[in-house]
Amino acid sequence: MNYRKMGGTGLKVSEISLGSWLTYGGYVEKENAVKSIETAYDLGINFFDTANVYERGQAELVVGETLRAYPRESYVLATKVFWPMGDGPNDRGLSRKHVTEQCHASLKRLGTDYVDIYYCHRFDPETPLEETLRALDDLVRQGKVLYVGVSEWTAAQMAEALTVADRYLLDRIVVNQPVYNMFQRYIEKEIIPLGERKGIGQVVFSPLAQGLLTGKYASADSVPQDSRAAKLDHMRKHITDEKIAKVRRLGEIASELGITVGQLALAWILRQPNVASALVGASRPEQVKENAAASGVALSADVLERIEEILA
Repeated sequence: MNYRKMGGTGLKVSEISLGSWLTYGGYVEKENAVKSIETAYDLGINFFDTANVYERGQAELVVGETLRAYPRESYVLATKVFWPMGDGPNDRGLSRKHVTEQCHASLKRLGTDYVDIYYCHRFDPETPLEETLRALDDLVRQGKVLYVGVSEWTAAQMAEALTVADRYLLDRIVVNQPVYNMFQRYIEKEIIPLGERKGIGQVVFSPLAQGLLTGKYASADSVPQDSRAAKLDHMRKHITDEKIAKVRRLGEIASELGITVGQLALAWILRQPNVASALVGASRPEQVKENAAASGVALSADVLERIEEILA
Protein backbone atom coordinates (compact mmCIF):
# COMPACT_ATOMS: atom_id res chain seq x y z
CA MET A 1 0.00 0.00 0.00
CA ASN A 2 1.27 3.45 -0.92
CA TYR A 3 0.57 6.54 1.17
CA ARG A 4 0.06 10.18 0.26
CA LYS A 5 0.07 13.44 2.16
CA MET A 6 -3.33 14.97 2.84
CA GLY A 7 -3.25 18.29 1.02
CA GLY A 8 -0.78 20.67 2.60
CA THR A 9 -0.62 18.79 5.91
CA GLY A 10 1.86 16.29 7.26
CA LEU A 11 -0.85 13.62 7.60
CA LYS A 12 -0.28 10.52 5.45
CA VAL A 13 -3.17 8.33 4.34
CA SER A 14 -3.40 5.17 2.27
CA GLU A 15 -4.14 5.68 -1.43
CA ILE A 16 -7.14 3.38 -0.99
CA SER A 17 -9.41 4.04 1.99
CA LEU A 18 -12.45 2.16 3.29
CA GLY A 19 -15.87 3.74 3.71
CA SER A 20 -19.08 2.57 5.36
CA TRP A 21 -21.89 4.34 3.50
CA LEU A 22 -24.94 2.06 3.02
CA THR A 23 -22.88 -0.87 4.18
CA TYR A 24 -21.73 -1.27 7.75
CA GLY A 25 -24.53 -1.26 10.28
CA GLY A 26 -27.14 -1.89 7.58
CA TYR A 27 -26.79 -3.37 4.09
CA VAL A 28 -23.84 -5.62 4.95
CA GLU A 29 -23.96 -8.32 7.61
CA LYS A 30 -21.86 -7.37 10.62
CA GLU A 31 -19.53 -10.37 10.18
CA ASN A 32 -18.62 -9.30 6.65
CA ALA A 33 -18.30 -5.68 7.73
CA VAL A 34 -15.86 -6.62 10.49
CA LYS A 35 -13.85 -8.92 8.21
CA SER A 36 -13.67 -6.21 5.53
CA ILE A 37 -12.28 -3.69 8.02
CA GLU A 38 -9.81 -6.23 9.40
CA THR A 39 -8.69 -7.19 5.88
CA ALA A 40 -8.22 -3.53 4.96
CA TYR A 41 -6.06 -2.93 8.02
CA ASP A 42 -3.97 -6.04 7.30
CA LEU A 43 -3.38 -4.81 3.73
CA GLY A 44 -2.01 -1.50 4.96
CA ILE A 45 -5.14 0.63 4.57
CA ASN A 46 -4.88 3.13 7.41
CA PHE A 47 -7.79 5.42 6.49
CA PHE A 48 -11.36 4.60 7.55
CA ASP A 49 -14.38 6.77 6.81
CA THR A 50 -17.85 6.88 8.30
CA ALA A 51 -20.56 9.42 9.24
CA ASN A 52 -23.09 9.96 11.98
CA VAL A 53 -25.97 9.68 9.50
CA TYR A 54 -24.92 6.29 8.08
CA GLU A 55 -27.64 4.01 9.41
CA ARG A 56 -28.29 6.64 12.11
CA GLY A 57 -25.09 5.93 14.01
CA GLN A 58 -24.95 2.17 13.49
CA ALA A 59 -22.05 2.40 11.03
CA GLU A 60 -20.00 4.37 13.54
CA LEU A 61 -20.67 1.70 16.16
CA VAL A 62 -19.45 -1.10 13.88
CA VAL A 63 -16.39 0.82 12.66
CA GLY A 64 -15.44 1.99 16.15
CA GLU A 65 -15.89 -1.43 17.74
CA THR A 66 -13.76 -3.14 15.09
CA LEU A 67 -10.95 -0.57 15.06
CA ARG A 68 -10.59 -0.68 18.84
CA ALA A 69 -8.58 -3.88 18.35
CA TYR A 70 -5.76 -1.77 16.85
CA PRO A 71 -3.51 0.96 18.28
CA ARG A 72 -5.31 4.29 17.87
CA GLU A 73 -2.22 5.97 16.41
CA SER A 74 -2.01 3.37 13.62
CA TYR A 75 -5.07 4.51 11.67
CA VAL A 76 -6.81 7.67 10.48
CA LEU A 77 -10.50 7.92 11.34
CA ALA A 78 -12.99 10.30 9.74
CA THR A 79 -16.64 11.03 10.41
CA LYS A 80 -19.10 13.75 9.42
CA VAL A 81 -21.86 16.14 10.49
CA PHE A 82 -24.74 17.90 8.70
CA TRP A 83 -27.63 15.61 7.81
CA PRO A 84 -30.65 15.20 10.16
CA MET A 85 -30.14 12.99 13.18
CA GLY A 86 -33.57 13.68 14.65
CA ASP A 87 -36.86 15.46 14.02
CA GLY A 88 -36.09 18.67 15.94
CA PRO A 89 -35.26 21.98 14.25
CA ASN A 90 -31.70 21.86 15.62
CA ASP A 91 -31.05 18.22 14.76
CA ARG A 92 -29.41 19.10 11.43
CA GLY A 93 -27.11 21.56 9.72
CA LEU A 94 -23.85 23.19 10.77
CA SER A 95 -24.88 25.38 13.69
CA ARG A 96 -22.54 25.48 16.69
CA LYS A 97 -25.14 23.51 18.65
CA HIS A 98 -25.51 20.70 16.11
CA VAL A 99 -21.80 20.46 15.26
CA THR A 100 -20.76 20.29 18.91
CA GLU A 101 -23.46 17.85 20.01
CA GLN A 102 -22.94 15.54 17.05
CA CYS A 103 -19.19 15.48 17.47
CA HIS A 104 -19.61 14.31 21.05
CA ALA A 105 -22.21 11.73 20.00
CA SER A 106 -19.91 10.41 17.25
CA LEU A 107 -16.96 10.14 19.62
CA LYS A 108 -19.10 8.15 22.03
CA ARG A 109 -20.30 5.73 19.32
CA LEU A 110 -16.79 5.36 17.92
CA GLY A 111 -15.35 4.80 21.38
CA THR A 112 -12.48 7.23 20.90
CA ASP A 113 -11.29 10.53 22.34
CA TYR A 114 -10.78 12.16 18.94
CA VAL A 115 -11.36 11.82 15.21
CA ASP A 116 -8.56 12.60 12.80
CA ILE A 117 -10.85 14.28 10.25
CA TYR A 118 -14.26 15.86 10.87
CA TYR A 119 -16.19 16.69 7.70
CA CYS A 120 -19.01 19.14 7.12
CA HIS A 121 -21.08 16.65 5.14
CA ARG A 122 -22.65 19.38 2.99
CA PHE A 123 -22.73 23.19 2.90
CA ASP A 124 -25.29 24.83 5.20
CA PRO A 125 -26.72 28.04 3.70
CA GLU A 126 -28.70 28.70 6.89
CA THR A 127 -25.66 29.02 9.18
CA PRO A 128 -22.97 31.73 8.94
CA LEU A 129 -19.63 30.27 7.91
CA GLU A 130 -17.94 32.00 10.83
CA GLU A 131 -20.20 30.21 13.30
CA THR A 132 -19.44 26.79 11.80
CA LEU A 133 -15.72 27.42 11.53
CA ARG A 134 -15.49 28.75 15.10
CA ALA A 135 -17.28 25.64 16.39
CA LEU A 136 -14.88 23.41 14.47
CA ASP A 137 -11.90 25.45 15.65
CA ASP A 138 -13.02 24.95 19.24
CA LEU A 139 -13.17 21.18 18.70
CA VAL A 140 -9.66 21.27 17.23
CA ARG A 141 -8.33 23.28 20.18
CA GLN A 142 -9.99 20.80 22.56
CA GLY A 143 -8.19 17.93 20.82
CA LYS A 144 -11.41 16.22 19.74
CA VAL A 145 -10.77 16.88 16.03
CA LEU A 146 -7.35 16.99 14.37
CA TYR A 147 -8.22 18.17 10.84
CA VAL A 148 -11.26 19.89 9.34
CA GLY A 149 -12.83 18.84 6.05
CA VAL A 150 -15.88 19.37 3.87
CA SER A 151 -17.81 17.19 1.44
CA GLU A 152 -19.36 18.24 -1.86
CA TRP A 153 -18.77 21.96 -1.31
CA THR A 154 -18.24 24.12 -4.36
CA ALA A 155 -14.89 25.77 -5.05
CA ALA A 156 -16.45 29.14 -4.21
CA GLN A 157 -17.77 27.89 -0.86
CA MET A 158 -14.38 26.45 0.09
CA ALA A 159 -12.59 29.61 -0.99
CA GLU A 160 -14.92 31.71 1.16
CA ALA A 161 -14.34 29.39 4.12
CA LEU A 162 -10.58 29.81 3.75
CA THR A 163 -10.98 33.57 3.66
CA VAL A 164 -13.08 33.57 6.84
CA ALA A 165 -10.67 31.20 8.60
CA ASP A 166 -7.66 33.35 7.72
CA ARG A 167 -9.44 36.55 8.77
CA TYR A 168 -10.19 35.21 12.26
CA LEU A 169 -7.18 32.88 12.60
CA LEU A 170 -9.36 29.77 12.68
CA ASP A 171 -8.37 26.25 11.67
CA ARG A 172 -8.45 25.86 7.88
CA ILE A 173 -10.10 23.28 5.68
CA VAL A 174 -7.46 20.78 4.52
CA VAL A 175 -9.55 18.06 2.86
CA ASN A 176 -12.57 17.84 0.59
CA GLN A 177 -14.62 14.71 -0.11
CA PRO A 178 -16.29 14.94 -3.54
CA VAL A 179 -17.67 12.32 -5.91
CA TYR A 180 -15.14 11.56 -8.64
CA ASN A 181 -14.86 8.77 -11.17
CA MET A 182 -14.50 8.26 -14.91
CA PHE A 183 -18.11 9.29 -15.47
CA GLN A 184 -18.33 12.15 -12.95
CA ARG A 185 -15.42 14.56 -13.43
CA TYR A 186 -16.74 17.96 -12.39
CA ILE A 187 -13.97 18.51 -9.81
CA GLU A 188 -11.31 18.71 -12.51
CA LYS A 189 -12.44 22.17 -13.61
CA GLU A 190 -12.30 24.24 -10.40
CA ILE A 191 -12.02 22.09 -7.27
CA ILE A 192 -8.75 20.29 -7.99
CA PRO A 193 -7.02 23.55 -9.10
CA LEU A 194 -8.23 25.22 -5.88
CA GLY A 195 -7.00 22.27 -3.85
CA GLU A 196 -3.59 22.44 -5.47
CA ARG A 197 -3.29 26.18 -4.79
CA LYS A 198 -4.65 26.16 -1.24
CA GLY A 199 -3.45 22.84 0.16
CA ILE A 200 -6.81 21.04 0.17
CA GLY A 201 -6.50 17.35 -0.61
CA GLN A 202 -9.29 15.34 -2.26
CA VAL A 203 -10.62 12.10 -0.79
CA VAL A 204 -12.98 10.97 -3.51
CA PHE A 205 -16.04 8.80 -3.03
CA SER A 206 -17.87 6.59 -5.55
CA PRO A 207 -14.60 6.01 -7.46
CA LEU A 208 -16.16 2.93 -9.09
CA ALA A 209 -19.44 4.69 -9.92
CA GLN A 210 -21.52 2.53 -7.56
CA GLY A 211 -20.03 -0.64 -9.02
CA LEU A 212 -20.54 0.29 -12.67
CA LEU A 213 -16.77 0.51 -13.21
CA THR A 214 -16.22 -3.01 -11.89
CA GLY A 215 -17.83 -4.41 -15.04
CA LYS A 216 -20.46 -6.36 -13.12
CA TYR A 217 -23.42 -5.05 -15.12
CA ALA A 218 -24.17 -6.71 -18.48
CA SER A 219 -26.91 -4.21 -19.34
CA ALA A 220 -28.96 -1.44 -17.75
CA ASP A 221 -31.86 -3.88 -17.42
CA SER A 222 -29.88 -6.57 -15.63
CA VAL A 223 -29.16 -4.85 -12.32
CA PRO A 224 -29.49 -7.52 -9.58
CA GLN A 225 -32.55 -6.96 -7.44
CA ASP A 226 -30.60 -7.45 -4.22
CA SER A 227 -27.95 -4.86 -5.12
CA ARG A 228 -27.69 -1.36 -3.68
CA ALA A 229 -28.18 0.11 -7.15
CA ALA A 230 -31.55 -1.64 -7.51
CA LYS A 231 -32.74 -0.20 -4.20
CA LEU A 232 -31.66 3.40 -4.80
CA ASP A 233 -33.06 5.33 -7.76
CA HIS A 234 -30.25 7.90 -7.79
CA MET A 235 -27.75 5.08 -8.24
CA ARG A 236 -29.84 3.15 -10.76
CA LYS A 237 -30.19 6.11 -13.13
CA HIS A 238 -26.42 6.32 -13.63
CA ILE A 239 -26.30 2.78 -15.02
CA THR A 240 -26.87 3.11 -18.77
CA ASP A 241 -26.10 0.87 -21.73
CA GLU A 242 -23.85 3.58 -23.17
CA LYS A 243 -21.70 3.61 -20.04
CA ILE A 244 -21.67 -0.19 -19.87
CA ALA A 245 -20.36 -0.28 -23.46
CA LYS A 246 -17.53 2.07 -22.41
CA VAL A 247 -16.73 -0.13 -19.42
CA ARG A 248 -16.35 -3.10 -21.77
CA ARG A 249 -13.81 -1.17 -23.84
CA LEU A 250 -12.02 -0.11 -20.66
CA GLY A 251 -11.95 -3.76 -19.68
CA GLU A 252 -9.95 -4.54 -22.80
CA ILE A 253 -7.27 -2.06 -21.71
CA ALA A 254 -7.30 -3.51 -18.19
CA SER A 255 -6.83 -7.03 -19.56
CA GLU A 256 -3.79 -5.90 -21.55
CA LEU A 257 -2.30 -4.51 -18.34
CA GLY A 258 -3.11 -7.62 -16.33
CA ILE A 259 -5.46 -5.83 -13.94
CA THR A 260 -9.22 -5.62 -13.44
CA VAL A 261 -11.32 -2.79 -14.84
CA GLY A 262 -11.98 -1.67 -11.27
CA GLN A 263 -8.26 -1.42 -10.57
CA LEU A 264 -7.85 0.51 -13.82
CA ALA A 265 -10.56 2.97 -12.70
CA LEU A 266 -8.88 3.48 -9.32
CA ALA A 267 -5.41 3.90 -10.84
CA TRP A 268 -6.90 6.46 -13.25
CA ILE A 269 -8.20 8.47 -10.28
CA LEU A 270 -4.85 8.27 -8.49
CA ARG A 271 -3.13 9.83 -11.52
CA GLN A 272 -4.25 13.10 -9.91
CA PRO A 273 -1.60 14.24 -7.40
CA ASN A 274 -4.21 16.31 -5.55
CA VAL A 275 -6.21 13.15 -4.79
CA ALA A 276 -4.95 11.84 -1.46
CA SER A 277 -7.13 8.74 -1.40
CA ALA A 278 -9.87 6.89 -3.27
CA LEU A 279 -12.64 5.90 -0.87
CA VAL A 280 -14.11 2.49 -1.65
CA GLY A 281 -16.96 0.54 -0.15
CA ALA A 282 -16.83 -3.21 0.33
CA SER A 283 -19.36 -5.81 1.36
CA ARG A 284 -16.81 -8.65 1.31
CA PRO A 285 -13.10 -8.92 2.19
CA GLU A 286 -12.35 -10.08 -1.38
CA GLN A 287 -13.48 -6.70 -2.70
CA VAL A 288 -11.11 -4.94 -0.31
CA LYS A 289 -8.20 -7.05 -1.56
CA GLU A 290 -8.97 -6.30 -5.21
CA ASN A 291 -9.35 -2.56 -4.63
CA ALA A 292 -6.23 -2.31 -2.47
CA ALA A 293 -4.18 -3.83 -5.28
CA ALA A 294 -4.78 -0.68 -7.35
CA SER A 295 -2.40 1.26 -5.11
CA GLY A 296 0.85 1.90 -6.89
CA VAL A 297 -0.45 1.04 -10.38
CA ALA A 298 0.98 3.64 -12.76
CA LEU A 299 -0.72 4.28 -16.09
CA SER A 300 1.41 5.39 -19.03
CA ALA A 301 0.61 8.46 -21.10
CA ASP A 302 -0.44 6.19 -23.95
CA VAL A 303 -2.90 4.29 -21.76
CA LEU A 304 -4.33 7.52 -20.35
CA GLU A 305 -4.84 8.81 -23.89
CA ARG A 306 -6.70 5.64 -24.88
CA ILE A 307 -8.90 5.96 -21.80
CA GLU A 308 -9.75 9.57 -22.70
CA GLU A 309 -10.79 8.46 -26.19
CA ILE A 310 -13.21 5.94 -24.70
CA LEU A 311 -14.64 8.38 -22.13
CA ALA A 312 -15.02 11.27 -24.58
